[in-house]
Amino acid sequence: MISRYTRPEMGEIWQPEKRFEKMLAVEVAVAQAQAEIGLIPKKAALEIKKKSAFSIERIHEIERTTKHDVIAFVSNVAENVGPSGRFVHYGLTSSDVLDTALSLQIREAGMVLKTSFAKMIKTLQILIRREAKTLCAGRTHGMHAEPTSFGFKLAGHFYEFKRAEARLNLALKNMEIAKLSGAVGTYSAQTHLVEVKVAKKLKLQRESIATQVIPRDRHADLFLALSMLGSALERLAIELRHLQRTEVGEVIEGFTPGQKGSSAMPHKKNPISAENISGLSRLLKGYAFSALENIPLWHERDISHSSVERVIFADAFIVSDYALDRMNQLLSGLFIDRERMLKNMDLSRGMLFSSHLLLHLVEKGLSREEAYKHIQRLSHTLTEGESLQARVAEDTEIGPYFTKKQLKQLFSGEKHKQEIARHLRSLRLM
Repeated sequence: MISRYTRPEMGEIWQPEKRFEKMLAVEVAVAQAQAEIGLIPKKAALEIKKKSAFSIERIHEIERTTKHDVIAFVSNVAENVGPSGRFVHYGLTSSDVLDTALSLQIREAGMVLKTSFAKMIKTLQILIRREAKTLCAGRTHGMHAEPTSFGFKLAGHFYEFKRAEARLNLALKNMEIAKLSGAVGTYSAQTHLVEVKVAKKLKLQRESIATQVIPRDRHADLFLALSMLGSALERLAIELRHLQRTEVGEVIEGFTPGQKGSSAMPHKKNPISAENISGLSRLLKGYAFSALENIPLWHERDISHSSVERVIFADAFIVSDYALDRMNQLLSGLFIDRERMLKNMDLSRGMLFSSHLLLHLVEKGLSREEAYKHIQRLSHTLTEGESLQARVAEDTEIGPYFTKKQLKQLFSGEKHKQEIARHLRSLRLM
């Protein structure tokens, strides 16, 4: 991933050196386990633990000849260990080390991602509580529907993120896998006890049945969880983009001193963070498709998945981490124009309350069809400057069903505030 979208802590995990560090941790753990059950000399395991090291430059030098990065890595480690180096990678196949090391990388990256997720969720909760009673127009089909509150809007996104978080946590847990069963997964080169011991040392689970690789449905499940996180981020980003349009103007992204919105138009304040997040979501969805394509490998495996995974794992975690952090910053600096929200509600001249007029008339004895017809008639014939409240009060057919006090209450929005607050309190979001 380009440096523009890479936060240092997450980016560091996916550096080539870190990949080889995880591979070395697997090799050392394997040697220790093998020595414990007498497969290799204890002295060899001690020397491997003490002397094993690698040089990326040397690995690349060897790889230019071998055309195989794991062999180059093992050769480099072995030459640093000395005579006992012949027991490095004993009984293993490349994917044993690669897949188990990848599990370690994913676990570490997942911890960083969880921290970024938690920060964004906390910021969202603060906004929900603060804006729980901030009335605004709820929209369906892009049109005014009924009043809602800005906090209530955000609460819907909050629970979507909580579901995304649960999916991601489960997918990460299902990727904590050790696989050391050999060339086609049959433990023919060494006993399964090595895998048992190494899994315990590295705090991983064992794969139940593997081929040469850990089955890629696990990996695809993780990418689907990341893509769902991306979609959740995009849905909120699109909402905030719409609310920033000039004609709406209900929220504005933070704009720092010296920031410029356009090279040609000095007045511009654009929703660049929300747009950026929308774009990054498309990447995450694309990575998920690639991961799904990696599931059906030939027989016990081929390496068509390898080139894909060298790109998508680092990129997906880096993009997810960056997008969560950027959403957190967006929400933290968001300006909410409460007055504009109320003015926008007034644009429909009271028609946002039509459903409550309908219910009132039904309670008074009119059929639903008749009540609907009357409210629709008045709503569709409002002229400029008229309000639905005034038309209802003056209408000879339905006006008598309302008192002035009832009309005032129906058009005040107080019922909406009360019910929203009651529901958010029940969810402990207020």
